[in-house]
Amino acid sequence: MKFTDSPVIDLTVNGTKLSIQQDNGSMHVGTSVWPCSLILSKFAERWSTLDSSSSTSPNPYAELFDFRRRRGIELGTGCGVAGMAFHLLGLTEIVLTDIAPVMPALKHNLKRNKAALGKSLKTSIVYWNNRDQIDALKPPFDLVIAADVVYIEESVGQLVTAMELLLADDGAVLLGYQIRSPEADKLFWEMCDVVFRIEKVPHEHLHHEYAYEETDVYIFRKKVSEVEVEES
Repeated sequence: MKFTDSPVIDLTVNGTKLSIQQDNGSMHVGTSVWPCSLILSKFAERWSTLDSSSSTSPNPYAELFDFRRRRGIELGTGCGVAGMAFHLLGLTEIVLTDIAPVMPALKHNLKRNKAALGKSLKTSIVYWNNRDQIDALKPPFDLVIAADVVYIEESVGQLVTAMELLLADDGAVLLGYQIRSPEADKLFWEMCDVVFRIEKVPHEHLHHEYAYEETDVYIFRKKVSEVEVEES
Protein backbone atom coordinates (compact mmCIF):
# COMPACT_ATOMS: atom_id res chain seq x y z
CA MET A 1 0.00 0.00 0.00
CA LYS A 2 1.38 3.38 -0.97
CA PHE A 3 0.94 6.23 1.49
CA THR A 4 -0.95 8.39 -0.99
CA ASP A 5 -1.45 8.75 -4.71
CA SER A 6 -0.90 12.50 -4.55
CA PRO A 7 1.86 13.60 -6.93
CA VAL A 8 3.45 15.73 -4.20
CA ILE A 9 4.06 14.76 -0.57
CA ASP A 10 4.81 17.48 1.97
CA LEU A 11 6.64 16.64 5.18
CA THR A 12 7.74 19.13 7.83
CA VAL A 13 10.89 18.11 9.68
CA ASN A 14 12.32 20.19 12.51
CA GLY A 15 10.38 23.22 11.31
CA THR A 16 11.45 22.90 7.66
CA LYS A 17 9.02 21.80 4.98
CA LEU A 18 10.13 19.23 2.43
CA SER A 19 8.17 18.89 -0.80
CA ILE A 20 8.65 15.51 -2.47
CA GLN A 21 7.44 14.78 -5.98
CA GLN A 22 6.62 11.15 -6.70
CA ASP A 23 5.73 9.16 -9.78
CA ASN A 24 3.42 6.25 -8.97
CA GLY A 25 3.19 5.37 -12.66
CA SER A 26 6.87 4.52 -12.92
CA MET A 27 8.09 0.94 -13.34
CA HIS A 28 10.43 1.46 -10.37
CA VAL A 29 9.15 1.33 -6.79
CA GLY A 30 11.81 3.87 -5.81
CA THR A 31 9.99 6.73 -7.51
CA SER A 32 7.09 6.51 -5.04
CA VAL A 33 7.06 7.79 -1.47
CA TRP A 34 6.36 4.81 0.80
CA PRO A 35 4.98 5.04 4.35
CA CYS A 36 8.02 3.76 6.22
CA SER A 37 10.23 6.63 5.06
CA LEU A 38 7.79 9.06 6.67
CA ILE A 39 7.41 6.98 9.85
CA LEU A 40 11.19 6.67 10.24
CA SER A 41 11.74 10.39 9.61
CA LYS A 42 9.17 11.49 12.17
CA PHE A 43 10.40 8.95 14.75
CA ALA A 44 13.88 10.44 14.41
CA GLU A 45 12.48 13.96 14.68
CA ARG A 46 10.54 13.16 17.86
CA TRP A 47 13.58 11.92 19.77
CA SER A 48 16.46 13.86 18.22
CA THR A 49 14.83 17.20 18.99
CA LEU A 50 13.82 16.29 22.55
CA ASP A 51 15.48 18.46 25.18
CA SER A 52 16.49 15.87 27.77
CA SER A 53 17.45 18.54 30.31
CA SER A 54 13.91 19.87 30.50
CA SER A 55 12.12 16.54 30.12
CA THR A 56 10.74 14.67 33.12
CA SER A 57 11.68 11.32 31.59
CA PRO A 58 15.00 10.32 30.01
CA ASN A 59 15.43 10.07 26.24
CA PRO A 60 16.15 6.40 25.46
CA TYR A 61 17.50 7.36 22.04
CA ALA A 62 19.71 10.28 23.06
CA GLU A 63 22.94 8.52 22.11
CA LEU A 64 21.51 7.08 18.90
CA PHE A 65 20.43 10.49 17.66
CA ASP A 66 23.54 12.38 18.70
CA PHE A 67 24.71 13.05 15.15
CA ARG A 68 27.86 14.97 16.00
CA ARG A 69 30.89 13.67 14.07
CA ARG A 70 28.85 10.84 12.58
CA ARG A 71 28.62 9.53 9.04
CA GLY A 72 25.38 8.17 7.65
CA ILE A 73 24.19 6.39 4.53
CA GLU A 74 20.73 5.55 3.25
CA LEU A 75 20.14 2.38 1.24
CA GLY A 76 17.30 2.34 -1.26
CA THR A 77 16.68 6.04 -0.69
CA GLY A 78 14.12 6.34 -3.52
CA CYS A 79 12.80 9.91 -3.59
CA GLY A 80 15.13 10.79 -0.71
CA VAL A 81 12.63 11.51 2.07
CA ALA A 82 14.43 9.87 4.99
CA GLY A 83 17.89 10.99 3.92
CA MET A 84 16.76 14.60 3.63
CA ALA A 85 14.95 14.40 6.96
CA PHE A 86 18.01 13.07 8.78
CA HIS A 87 20.12 15.82 7.24
CA LEU A 88 17.69 18.43 8.61
CA LEU A 89 17.95 16.77 12.02
CA GLY A 90 21.72 17.22 12.09
CA LEU A 91 23.20 14.24 10.26
CA THR A 92 24.99 16.54 7.85
CA GLU A 93 27.41 13.92 6.51
CA ILE A 94 25.09 11.53 4.72
CA VAL A 95 25.09 9.75 1.36
CA LEU A 96 21.83 8.84 -0.37
CA THR A 97 22.07 5.70 -2.50
CA ASP A 98 19.90 3.73 -4.91
CA ILE A 99 20.04 1.99 -8.27
CA ALA A 100 20.67 3.94 -11.48
CA PRO A 101 17.04 4.10 -12.77
CA VAL A 102 15.92 5.84 -9.56
CA MET A 103 18.63 8.53 -9.64
CA PRO A 104 16.73 11.03 -11.84
CA ALA A 105 13.80 11.09 -9.37
CA LEU A 106 16.16 11.42 -6.41
CA LYS A 107 18.20 14.22 -7.95
CA HIS A 108 15.03 16.03 -9.03
CA ASN A 109 13.78 16.04 -5.44
CA LEU A 110 17.13 17.08 -4.01
CA LYS A 111 17.18 20.02 -6.41
CA ARG A 112 13.54 20.78 -5.59
CA ASN A 113 14.42 20.98 -1.89
CA LYS A 114 17.88 22.52 -2.12
CA ALA A 115 16.79 25.78 -0.45
CA ALA A 116 15.28 23.88 2.47
CA LEU A 117 18.31 21.62 2.79
CA GLY A 118 20.83 24.44 2.50
CA LYS A 119 23.16 22.34 0.33
CA SER A 120 23.30 19.61 -2.28
CA LEU A 121 23.37 16.22 -0.57
CA LYS A 122 25.73 13.50 -1.74
CA THR A 123 24.30 10.69 -3.86
CA SER A 124 25.75 7.46 -5.17
CA ILE A 125 24.57 4.62 -7.39
CA VAL A 126 24.71 1.44 -5.33
CA TYR A 127 23.58 -2.04 -6.21
CA TRP A 128 23.67 -4.09 -3.02
CA ASN A 129 25.54 -6.95 -4.68
CA ASN A 130 28.27 -4.69 -6.11
CA ARG A 131 31.21 -4.83 -3.74
CA ASP A 132 33.20 -2.25 -5.70
CA GLN A 133 30.42 0.32 -5.33
CA ILE A 134 30.16 -0.41 -1.61
CA ASP A 135 33.93 -0.13 -1.11
CA ALA A 136 33.97 3.16 -3.04
CA LEU A 137 31.74 4.67 -0.34
CA LYS A 138 34.61 4.26 2.13
CA PRO A 139 32.80 2.46 4.94
CA PRO A 140 32.24 2.07 7.81
CA PHE A 141 29.31 4.35 8.59
CA ASP A 142 27.94 5.15 12.03
CA LEU A 143 24.35 5.00 10.82
CA VAL A 144 22.81 2.96 8.02
CA ILE A 145 19.27 4.09 7.22
CA ALA A 146 16.75 2.13 5.21
CA ALA A 147 12.97 2.24 4.79
CA ASP A 148 10.67 -0.12 2.90
CA VAL A 149 13.51 -2.03 1.28
CA VAL A 150 12.45 -5.65 1.89
CA TYR A 151 10.04 -6.72 -0.82
CA ILE A 152 11.87 -9.16 -3.12
CA GLU A 153 13.20 -12.45 -1.75
CA GLU A 154 16.07 -12.54 -4.26
CA SER A 155 17.56 -9.28 -2.96
CA VAL A 156 17.37 -10.03 0.78
CA GLY A 157 20.81 -11.62 1.05
CA GLN A 158 22.37 -8.76 -0.89
CA LEU A 159 20.73 -6.19 1.41
CA VAL A 160 21.81 -7.85 4.66
CA THR A 161 25.37 -8.24 3.38
CA ALA A 162 25.48 -4.59 2.28
CA MET A 163 24.25 -3.42 5.69
CA GLU A 164 26.88 -5.54 7.43
CA LEU A 165 29.69 -4.27 5.18
CA LEU A 166 28.69 -0.63 5.53
CA LEU A 167 28.03 -0.52 9.27
CA ALA A 168 30.68 0.31 11.84
CA ASP A 169 31.12 -2.23 14.63
CA ASP A 170 29.64 0.26 17.11
CA GLY A 171 27.13 1.71 14.67
CA ALA A 172 23.39 1.19 14.18
CA VAL A 173 20.98 0.40 11.40
CA LEU A 174 17.69 2.32 11.51
CA LEU A 175 15.04 0.44 9.57
CA GLY A 176 11.51 1.47 8.68
CA TYR A 177 9.71 -1.78 7.97
CA GLN A 178 6.47 -3.17 6.60
CA ILE A 179 5.84 -6.69 5.34
CA ARG A 180 5.68 -6.63 1.54
CA SER A 181 6.36 -10.31 0.83
CA PRO A 182 5.95 -13.18 3.35
CA GLU A 183 8.84 -15.07 1.73
CA ALA A 184 11.17 -12.07 1.76
CA ASP A 185 10.10 -11.22 5.31
CA LYS A 186 10.92 -14.70 6.64
CA LEU A 187 14.33 -14.84 4.98
CA PHE A 188 15.22 -11.30 6.02
CA TRP A 189 14.69 -11.89 9.71
CA GLU A 190 16.45 -15.24 9.62
CA MET A 191 19.53 -13.64 8.04
CA CYS A 192 19.47 -10.53 10.23
CA ASP A 193 19.29 -12.62 13.38
CA VAL A 194 22.67 -14.15 12.50
CA VAL A 195 24.40 -10.80 12.11
CA PHE A 196 22.57 -8.25 14.26
CA ARG A 197 21.08 -7.67 17.68
CA ILE A 198 17.56 -6.55 16.85
CA GLU A 199 15.53 -4.02 18.83
CA LYS A 200 11.94 -3.25 17.88
CA VAL A 201 10.91 0.29 18.74
CA PRO A 202 7.68 0.31 20.78
CA HIS A 203 4.79 1.78 18.81
CA GLU A 204 4.20 4.36 21.53
CA HIS A 205 7.68 5.73 20.80
CA LEU A 206 6.77 6.56 17.22
CA HIS A 207 5.48 10.00 16.31
CA HIS A 208 1.80 10.00 17.25
CA GLU A 209 0.75 11.31 13.83
CA TYR A 210 2.97 8.83 11.99
CA ALA A 211 2.36 5.52 13.73
CA TYR A 212 0.50 2.99 11.63
CA GLU A 213 -0.39 -0.48 12.79
CA GLU A 214 1.30 -2.22 9.85
CA THR A 215 4.59 -0.27 10.02
CA ASP A 216 7.46 -0.61 12.47
CA VAL A 217 10.89 0.84 13.23
CA TYR A 218 13.82 -1.38 14.17
CA ILE A 219 17.32 -0.69 15.45
CA PHE A 220 20.04 -3.18 14.51
CA ARG A 221 23.48 -3.39 16.07
CA LYS A 222 26.22 -5.83 15.13
CA LYS A 223 26.51 -8.87 17.34
CA VAL A 224 29.72 -9.06 19.34
CA SER A 225 31.60 -12.29 18.75
CA GLU A 226 32.71 -14.49 21.65
CA VAL A 227 36.34 -13.77 20.74
CA GLU A 228 35.78 -10.02 21.04
CA VAL A 229 34.05 -10.46 24.40
CA GLU A 230 37.00 -12.48 25.74
CA GLU A 231 39.50 -9.89 24.49
CA SER A 232 37.59 -7.08 26.14
